[in-house]
Amino acid sequence: MRLRKKPWVVEALTGFSDIVVQNPGEELAGNWHDLFGNLLPLHVELGTGKGRFITGMAKQYQDLVNFTGIEAKEEIVYSAAQKVCEQELTNVQLLVFDVNDILKIFAPGEIEKLYINFCDPWPKNRHAKRRLTHVNFLNKYRTVLKPGGQLWFKTDNRPLFEFSLEQFSQLGLEINAVTYDLLNSGFAGNIMTEYEAKFSALGQPICRCEVIF
Repeated sequence: MRLRKKPWVVEALTGFSDIVVQNPGEELAGNWHDLFGNLLPLHVELGTGKGRFITGMAKQYQDLVNFTGIEAKEEIVYSAAQKVCEQELTNVQLLVFDVNDILKIFAPGEIEKLYINFCDPWPKNRHAKRRLTHVNFLNKYRTVLKPGGQLWFKTDNRPLFEFSLEQFSQLGLEINAVTYDLLNSGFAGNIMTEYEAKFSALGQPICRCEVIF
């Protein structure tokens, strides 16, 4: 189902036509290299929020990796687009899109790496299938990721993390770099999201892992 757009922000987003993909559709599948104008590897963040993580990664890997950020809310994409523009990053594209339809906009094997950072934990058991690490989503990721592609996952929600590890194992995926306290894990080069920075400052431990498909 295509998400309902808010008139004011749709107009505002037209000011970022070189950054935000308007009305993303099936014509994108297999053509992301054309959109970026190069053959660099494609990394995708599912739920990009206000853009702190994706802009940090794009700056760190400028001229090495193309980044696409997917977010469900137009006004949040607008905030992310402002950051991309302010930092003059040329390796980022953003779009308002429902992750449920990810198979429509990426061709099989088109993505090298996925990032899921602090997604909605959907704590009620009856909502488990809505979690972005449920096996139903993982099977979609398996299609769009190249063989050996990776998913990097971070959350402050311990029950969601445990659930996710079970889902990864259920599909026989290789799970690496598992930590329940990222800040004290020795992991180098961590780029924080807005949410992560806030809760890490309060001492909330962050869980993280890397999954190979």
